[in-house]
Amino acid sequence: MTVSATRTGIVHLTERTPQLTGAEMVAALVPPPQFADATFATYRADPAYASQQEAKDLLIAFTGGGAPAKGGLFRRAKRPEIKPGVYLDGGFGVGKTHLLASVYHAMPARRKYFGSFIEYTALVGALGYQNTVELFRGSDLLCIDEFELDDPGDTMVMTRLLGELVASGTRLAATSNTPPNALGEGRFAAQDFLREIHAMASSFQTVRIDGTDYRHRAVDGHAAVLSAPAYEAAVADAATTGLVSDDGFDGLVAHLAHVHPSRYIRLIDGLAVVGLRDVQPFTDQSAALRFVAFIDRVYDAQLPIRATGTSLDLVFPEEMLAGGYRKKYLRAISRLVASTLA
Repeated sequence: MTVSATRTGIVHLTERTPQLTGAEMVAALVPPPQFADATFATYRADPAYASQQEAKDLLIAFTGGGAPAKGGLFRRAKRPEIKPGVYLDGGFGVGKTHLLASVYHAMPARRKYFGSFIEYTALVGALGYQNTVELFRGSDLLCIDEFELDDPGDTMVMTRLLGELVASGTRLAATSNTPPNALGEGRFAAQDFLREIHAMASSFQTVRIDGTDYRHRAVDGHAAVLSAPAYEAAVADAATTGLVSDDGFDGLVAHLAHVHPSRYIRLIDGLAVVGLRDVQPFTDQSAALRFVAFIDRVYDAQLPIRATGTSLDLVFPEEMLAGGYRKKYLRAISRLVASTLA
């Protein structure tokens, strides 16, 4: 089936070879679609977790907003010093990205950027370190979603970049991914972050956010799996109203190795549904990590996934989940479950 002028039909991602210039990468540094209109007002703090309202109050103050709610974090007459950086520390689904996007929208800044950790490191890879520094120098705000602590090289590059920007007056807001069931996850996540950015740790205020996953799905829940006939029907039906991808899992995973992660967002451009046939568990960690980066883009775009084969929450074997990239894989599992049930 060919793609029509109304962008309906079926495409194969393995046939797409997207290109993305540095300027286009910079233009894409805005909150993802589901947070395009996020505000502090639309963030509903769970009264069962006081830290959510406290975090909201602190971030309102960070952006230069009005006085926080009565009884909030700054109920004393004198506010504590607002540092140039804030780090949102908490588990999956407690609203960190919503709050980070709210910071972006509320900050009265002339030049501000919002991107995931991988988007910033991809930009450094595409433009070079010094060109990236000059690009962001003089910016008012940099928001970094899902700061990765498991890649020493990328972490070192980002720490150096942020250090130069803070020194020139840029304010920073960051989140990091931490599984909700990790032992001591709040305390240790914050310690890990501050250790990795030790040269500028004093510039960051750690903002703790407790709570349960707003998706109300356990990380170890199962993704939806379709039979071959049900998959065919779902793809065909979706293709009548939108653009649907249909790829064999192994073929797509192999194709991702030939597309830079910074271009994954363009790979799924225009899609309404992502279809994956014959899902299989990973045996190669590099392939698994590329798939995680791909799923991040799919999730940001709020695209449903339809799949056959192995349940997508089971694609990362135990030995991978027990390794250094555990946080990434658990985040991906949470997103895969949500996407297949969408």
